[in-house]
Amino acid sequence: MNRSVAALLAFTLCLFIAGCGTFGSPKDDKKTWTAEQWYRAAKDELDAGNWQAAVKLYEQLESRFPYGKFAQQAQLDAAYAQYKEGETAQAVTSLDRFIKAYPNHQALDYALYLKALANFKEDLGPLATYLARQDLADRDPKAARESFEIFKELITRFPESRYADDSRRRMEYLVDALARHELNVASYYLGRGAYLAAANRAQGVVTRFPNAPSRRQALDVMVEAYDRMGMVELRDDAKKVLAKNYPEDRMGEAGRNRTKSGFLGWPWW
Repeated sequence: MNRSVAALLAFTLCLFIAGCGTFGSPKDDKKTWTAEQWYRAAKDELDAGNWQAAVKLYEQLESRFPYGKFAQQAQLDAAYAQYKEGETAQAVTSLDRFIKAYPNHQALDYALYLKALANFKEDLGPLATYLARQDLADRDPKAARESFEIFKELITRFPESRYADDSRRRMEYLVDALARHELNVASYYLGRGAYLAAANRAQGVVTRFPNAPSRRQALDVMVEAYDRMGMVELRDDAKKVLAKNYPEDRMGEAGRNRTKSGFLGWPWW
């Protein structure tokens, strides 16, 4: 009986050991992976849209192989995955680290481009996907200004980059959005009776964004604000600028006379 029990125990132990070897093999395999194998596995997850899984693998690659081309590319790909996942603050941080570590990298233009894209969504956090639908003119302009400066740096340093043309188009959009934001603020002040503040913000639109479509409405705000404050000379100067720059305006010079009933609102309100 004792021999039978001993034999049974020995047989069970063998099965247990064999089973551990079988079930543990996938983990053991990763220990022998090369940097390229880690990168391929992460890239597969990236291509499949599994952003979090991709970031995890890229981070593991960097920790095991901190130097070389695969580690460098892993930083860029991880930042892209973070951007796609909506983790824009983390993406900006990752890109800053890459730009600082590799200031002469051949993909530096891409790093700047991706940072600019991520940057003006940085303040949105987990709500990025939902709030991205909101008009940029209605949001805090800080991140938009920073994004504009990064795009500007890209096209200045890399005018022939494949991302340069798209960056220029995005800069035009940002300029328009920033101008509309300032105009919204000026209009708000005007409606509240803060005429000097309204005139100053509107003048900022005219001087800082001379090619933005909002410049036309900003001049009207100036005319109205100066008129309300009794600053006849400044009001007439603003009217002259309007007449000179927008001669085809259907309102015309006479149409700019305001009534005492209040400010004439804009069609886009």
